[in-house]
Amino acid sequence: NLIKWNNWWSFTLTSGILNHEPIFMGVSAAMVNGAIDGFVTGSAIELPRGIRINTVSPTVVTEALGKYDAFFPGYDSVDILSVANAYRKSISGLSTGKVIKVGY
Repeated sequence: NLIKWNNWWSFTLTSGILNHEPIFMGVSAAMVNGAIDGFVTGSAIELPRGIRINTVSPTVVTEALGKYDAFFPGYDSVDILSVANAYRKSISGLSTGKVIKVGY
């Protein structure tokens, strides 16, 4: 998503916990999450002035446990409001090149 906020442009991408704490049968997701986090931290220094980029990286979302609980045994979940607040922080804040971890 590209959003303009107070004359600053902001990209916010989504990754997740799996490149830090992998799950069984989750190697592809772990690889993608790691690539997104690396892209964000690396590209932030190359973006033109006034353009920011961050990643929101949550653990499993509480509201999705009905579908995903079996894949995340023993993981603490995070509520969707906390994830939404991380997006707000990414868009409204001044940081760039950050991986905003939510719930871990």
